[in-house]
Order: sequence, then C-alpha cells, then structure tokens
Amino acid sequence: MKKLVLLLVILLSAGLLFAADIDWDKLPKGKWLDENWNAVWEIGGNSIRILDKTSGEEVFNFQNLISDFDYGASLTEAQFSFRCDEAERSYVFKKGFTNLDLTMEIKADWTSETYVVKMPFQK
Repeated sequence: MKKLVLLLVILLSAGLLFAADIDWDKLPKGKWLDENWNAVWEIGGNSIRILDKTSGEEVFNFQNLISDFDYGASLTEAQFSFRCDEAERSYVFKKGFTNLDLTMEIKADWTSETYVVKMPFQK
C-alpha cells in the first residue's frame, strides 16, 4: 500500500512539473477559426481546446497532453509549438504583432504534407 501511495505521489509530482514547463502567460488568449474544418481553436487559462464552431462542443482538449513545448519571438511575430502524441501531430502557431490572426501549421505523423491555415481572431 505504501508503495502505491508513493507511486501516485511521484506521478502527480511529475505531472505538475511537466505542466509547469508551459508559461501560459506568454501565449495569445482568445479564439481563432479554422474555416476549413469549422473548428474554433481556443487558447486561454491553462489549456488549448478545439471546439465545433456550430455546436460549441469540445472536440479535443490538449490539457496534460502537450510535450516538447517551445516558445520564441522575433521582431515581427511570436511563435509557439508543441507535440501531442495522442493526436499524432506536431503544431506550430505564429502570431504577428501587428494583427490578431493566428497562423497554424500541423505536421501529422502519417504524412509528409504540412497543413497550414491562417485563422482569423474570433474573440
């Protein structure tokens, strides 16, 4: 029993340390529309979610599924990227400092093609 409790404490601690690697304050907050898929990407709080534009239902939640998070900025834009093994994809988001739109690039494990879309800001 003590070993089980110790294992749970270690796993929970690892999860907290993993989550702490993402500085959520650096990310843009709001909703952006991927018109090709009728999907709204919501970034805010401590999560990134995909919502169905028509129904508003959550399609996917990246909470606790993000790895390889990276953030950077240049003189013209901010960029962040991450990997989601469950979705079998890597994501790159770019946001210019002079507009509200977000450009998203998705690299799926099963294809060499990269999906790129410019998503207008919703709110």
